[in-house]
Amino acid sequence: MNHYAGLDVSLEETAICVVDGTGRIVKEARAASEPAALIVALNEIDLPLERIGLEACSLTAWLQDCLRAAGLPAFCIETRQANAAMKTMLNKTDRNDARALAQIMRTGWFRQVHVKSRQCRLWRSLLAARRTVLNEMRAIENVVRAILREAGLKLGTPGRPTFAGRVRELTQGNPLVVKLAEPLLAILATMLVALARLTKEVLALVRREEVCRRRMSAPGVGPITALAFRATIHRPDRLRRSRDVGTHLGLTPARYQSGETDIQDKISRCGDELARTALYEAAHTLLVRSQKWLSLRAWGMKIARHRSMARACVAVARKPAVILHRMWERRRTAPVRQRARRAPTGCNMKP
Repeated sequence: MNHYAGLDVSLEETAICVVDGTGRIVKEARAASEPAALIVALNEIDLPLERIGLEACSLTAWLQDCLRAAGLPAFCIETRQANAAMKTMLNKTDRNDARALAQIMRTGWFRQVHVKSRQCRLWRSLLAARRTVLNEMRAIENVVRAILREAGLKLGTPGRPTFAGRVRELTQGNPLVVKLAEPLLAILATMLVALARLTKEVLALVRREEVCRRRMSAPGVGPITALAFRATIHRPDRLRRSRDVGTHLGLTPARYQSGETDIQDKISRCGDELARTALYEAAHTLLVRSQKWLSLRAWGMKIARHRSMARACVAVARKPAVILHRMWERRRTAPVRQRARRAPTGCNMKP
């Protein structure tokens, strides 16, 4: 009889539950959330495991790679489906969550989450670190602006490299404001150096990555957007059609339909937020700041006139994503198609 295991992973400890084909609990255990400890615990059960389920979390990719390397059939399952099954339990505990995951693996009612390669995960971590520094710098700059407004000083819109100089120029002769602003300006100076280092690392990666360089030939796509798209999609054959990229990244409207009720809501915002934000920012730059005429920009401005700029940015962000995926897919399959066309050349073959 086949057996199925569910692993409820937390930071320090993992709850393990094993059920048989009828759903009866065979074994329960706990182990440290480390690959070696989990492999030992699963091998000590000494039962043929058909599937091992892990709910998607920050440790799942690392643990699944190690479990699969050890020959164990580990699967990463979607969080929303796992959460729906866990809600059937009266009490929310790690033990009950592991039981629910084991039953999900037994019934097969789950959607396997694609686990990206370690390289793609590191690329995404780099982009997330850069985004975090940028967001914190923006927050500190807003605090400095608020301090200056309290003193009746209007900073205007200086660029980030000239921000500190403009603040010091306005606060001359106001020692109280200087005491408040100087520590924040010192933090901004350090963060500006860190941001430059992270940006330089992103540019170096894009130069070495051929796929990213080709993506930058599309309108409105820069190094950040190209690397974010590359790290998020990982493999173009994951998606059946290129236009499914918009749905995968949460750039298509959500829909609620029941009986006579049919509501089309805002975009679903599912999928990777980092790639979605990069595409949206690229679309906004293309529509608002770019002065070069492009057919994509003209199409987006037409939507903006009839609907709104926000809807136009979403539409323009979705279209380059489809174009990028199609470019990637054609590049990947082109050599195969060429070989297929050259193959039937029997006229030069000897009998």
